[in-house]
Amino acid sequence: MAQAKIGIIGGSGLYKMDALKDIEEVILETPFGSPSDAAIVGTLEGTRVAFLPRHGRNHHLLPSQLPFRANIHAMKQLGVEYIISASAVGSLKEEAKPLDMVVPDQFIDRTKNRISTFFGEGIVAHIAFGDPVCHNLAATLADAVASLELPDVTLHRGGTYVCMEGPAFSTKAESNLYRSWGATVIGMTNLPEAKLAREAEIAYATLALVTDYDCWHPDHDSVTVDMVVANLQRNATNAQKVIQETVRRLSKNPPTSMAHSALKYAILTPLDKVSAATKEKLGLLLKKYL
Repeated sequence: MAQAKIGIIGGSGLYKMDALKDIEEVILETPFGSPSDAAIVGTLEGTRVAFLPRHGRNHHLLPSQLPFRANIHAMKQLGVEYIISASAVGSLKEEAKPLDMVVPDQFIDRTKNRISTFFGEGIVAHIAFGDPVCHNLAATLADAVASLELPDVTLHRGGTYVCMEGPAFSTKAESNLYRSWGATVIGMTNLPEAKLAREAEIAYATLALVTDYDCWHPDHDSVTVDMVVANLQRNATNAQKVIQETVRRLSKNPPTSMAHSALKYAILTPLDKVSAATKEKLGLLLKKYL
């Protein structure tokens, strides 16, 4: 099977870059069903990289319908050690303006209908999640953004991403509540990915691409779909540049990550008491501890 050390989860436009060579499409199955789409594996900056369109190539999956466990398990099957999540977000702060990039270091979970763990069925694990993104990977990602000096883009290092259920956007009361909590951006996808990546011992960081201000902003009502789509397209172009530069930096100097040993002290159930079926289902995650 194709292997890649770096994984990117995001829109399907991200892997349509001229610099990506030796491309192959990899269809994967997991104990948790099928991923959102086939993975696109190619060589970028001399390194094998796997891209996964989060909502499917035709954007046919609602945030609540995303097969989060299958997506992260597929990345693990491919040998991925670092995941960069590129995600469109709304801004909850005046200073984080459309086209800006935020590399969050915290999350708030406002989801209701997501399965965010691989465990259960006779095995209990509690990962440490106080720092939900890999600090070293996030620093590499932010340094890549800063080095590019992209026009009309301000980099925000750190910040809190509110992950809401969707698919409807926030009410103004909710938006102002999140602002009162000090949150920076809002989206619908990244928290389950971050939790599952940690359980899979994969370092995870978010490249949050601001498309618009959330509904709290007095100018929000003048935002049109055309404006948001135009920002999405510009964000995708900028994100391609950031991903290429981040991959270049990661391939030269892959950082250490606490995520890579996240399960070492997290599993509470004695593994000799776990059923053979559950061990087989979680074999990819447990093999170094069995």
